[in-house]
Amino acid sequence: MNGLDGKKAIVTGAGSGIGREIAKRLAAEGCAVAVFDINKDGAAETVSEIEAAGGKATFYPTDITDRDAVDASVDAFEADSGPVNILVNNAGWDLPIAFIDTDRDFWDKIIAINLYGPLNMHHVVLPRMIEAGGGRIVNISSDAGRVGSSGEAVYSACKGGIIAFSKTVARECARRGVQVNCVCPGPTDTPLFDEFKAASGDGAKIAEGLARAIPMKRLGVPEDYAGIVAFLASDDAGYITGQTISVSGGLTMHG
Repeated sequence: MNGLDGKKAIVTGAGSGIGREIAKRLAAEGCAVAVFDINKDGAAETVSEIEAAGGKATFYPTDITDRDAVDASVDAFEADSGPVNILVNNAGWDLPIAFIDTDRDFWDKIIAINLYGPLNMHHVVLPRMIEAGGGRIVNISSDAGRVGSSGEAVYSACKGGIIAFSKTVARECARRGVQVNCVCPGPTDTPLFDEFKAASGDGAKIAEGLARAIPMKRLGVPEDYAGIVAFLASDDAGYITGQTISVSGGLTMHG
């Protein structure tokens, strides 16, 4: 991709799954990558894989639901590497529970991670990008935020909110050099999906049913998303902002 070499990138939730593959791809394109995660072992493994491939990455233990922690981690990364050019908000969490069976504590946890977390990251990073003359933000939403998903009502609400939020910030910041886009994964075989399946009590059947419903007849894998994120962060996407792109094997088709 054009224009990624030497850029400074933050990837949240990069300790496993989709976030790890995004971090690896950006590092392979020449970015210095900050791995923001609460999973210390997973983050260390991500950094190790990047360094083994000749890339540059550093782990910053970060709870994205804590605004002060986000400030501290971004300060540390910029002190180490320079101004942030790219932000990828990937961290997320959910469990499959019908809405009427959930409670306020569950709502609060889902909203804190999936909505407040990205809000915190934007609020800290955006002013720095604007001051530096621009940047790229890629938010990992979900097709659950576009079409809904049974058992994921509050999560879907958050992910739909991220799509609307991204469009608004894209409008507000377009003339200030910051481009904001969303990528919406479909069902994906990740550690989070394993947790999701285990919580459902009928995980194998759910996975099989989803695979049958996808035109490409398979679940996504983390590697399926790294390329589109790298593209949106690159100079090749220099005239793209406020867009939402589904990567779901054709399960959802928008246009």
